Amino acid sequence: MTGTSMHDLATGPLAGLRVVEICSTIAGPACARLLGDFGADVIKIEPPEGDPVRQMGQHVGDVSLYAASILRNKQSITLDLKSAAGLHIAHELIARADILVENNRPGVMERLGLGYDALSARNPGLVMVRISGYGQSGPYAARPGYGAICEAVGGVRHMTGDPDRPPARVALATTDYLSSVYAAFGAMAAIRARSITGCGQVVDVALYEAAFTQLEPIVPAHEKLGVVPMREGSNLPSMAPNSSYPTADEGWVLIAANSQAIWRRLVALMQQPQLLTDPRFETIQARGRPDNMKAIDTLIANWTCGFHGPELEAMLREAEVPCSRVYTIADIYADPHFASREMLRQVPHPVLGHTTQAGVVPRFSATPGGIRHSGPEVGAESLAILRNELGLDDAAIQTLLGAQAPSA
Repeated sequence: MTGTSMHDLATGPLAGLRVVEICSTIAGPACARLLGDFGADVIKIEPPEGDPVRQMGQHVGDVSLYAASILRNKQSITLDLKSAAGLHIAHELIARADILVENNRPGVMERLGLGYDALSARNPGLVMVRISGYGQSGPYAARPGYGAICEAVGGVRHMTGDPDRPPARVALATTDYLSSVYAAFGAMAAIRARSITGCGQVVDVALYEAAFTQLEPIVPAHEKLGVVPMREGSNLPSMAPNSSYPTADEGWVLIAANSQAIWRRLVALMQQPQLLTDPRFETIQARGRPDNMKAIDTLIANWTCGFHGPELEAMLREAEVPCSRVYTIADIYADPHFASREMLRQVPHPVLGHTTQAGVVPRFSATPGGIRHSGPEVGAESLAILRNELGLDDAAIQTLLGAQAPSA
């Protein structure tokens, strides 16, 4: 990329927005990656040892496959924020930024001299996105909080798994990614408000609150009816049939007959018309009662066991009953729809040749986002950022970098 900065290559509706990221692990980097996917110029400030996300997930040799994706479309600069020189550089970069994304425990940025009051005094238009376990206020604010912990506090873990077993977890960072989308949405809403007021503000995103928002139908039901729902396994609470059903080839097919029309089509396919007049199954509400859900799932499972997965899936699709095999990642790689929608993108990589990464979401018809480059190595753009963003000459750069010894 000699002679061309990464900012010059930016495309997408957020091109021209400058973002500084001071984050680690998942929710913060995922938020900044989303902004970068749509063209924002993202500078990631990392400690000399790098973001811990670089040690997570699978590696090929010393190459982190996770970092290649979650750090894509970003520039990396290594700064020791415990040193005066490192803090000075950070202040200079933030002074030129539209958005700062950070996910440290509340109070850490203030102790570093990077609290919003200090930063906005110099850059009044700054939008500071703060992602933490429990938010910037309240009695739990100082607690450390990872996504899994906050799922427990937010009520999600209680709802995950089978009713006769301990609460389970999804083996993915679902709450971190949900929080990252809320954070990116908040950043854009605050930038919109800035276009009217001229002033920036703080966007406070709590992981436990992002998790809690998934309980939207449960909140009013508890207050009015005292309902404390239990885990439903693979079912959708109060909705049946909507579950995974076994097949003759030891696979699983998910069937979702949520409406009356779809229910009638499924019954016709099963050739069991008596189900339509059974009072347990006549209405959506009736089918959603716990005992009736168990009965209907047993009936459907007994039926699905008579077919191999591909045959059953084809029959259900022909009958216009929403369904799918339960995909593995291998199934996804072989699926023509994922390929057609460019959800498996081959991105050049300087060591591996390329890595395949999840595509950009959402899709825009006129100003789409894109993947401009893979996640960089730790500090790969340190010199270029100091030279191009701050306008420093080589002597000043060497002085600053050499002064980043940790303070006593």
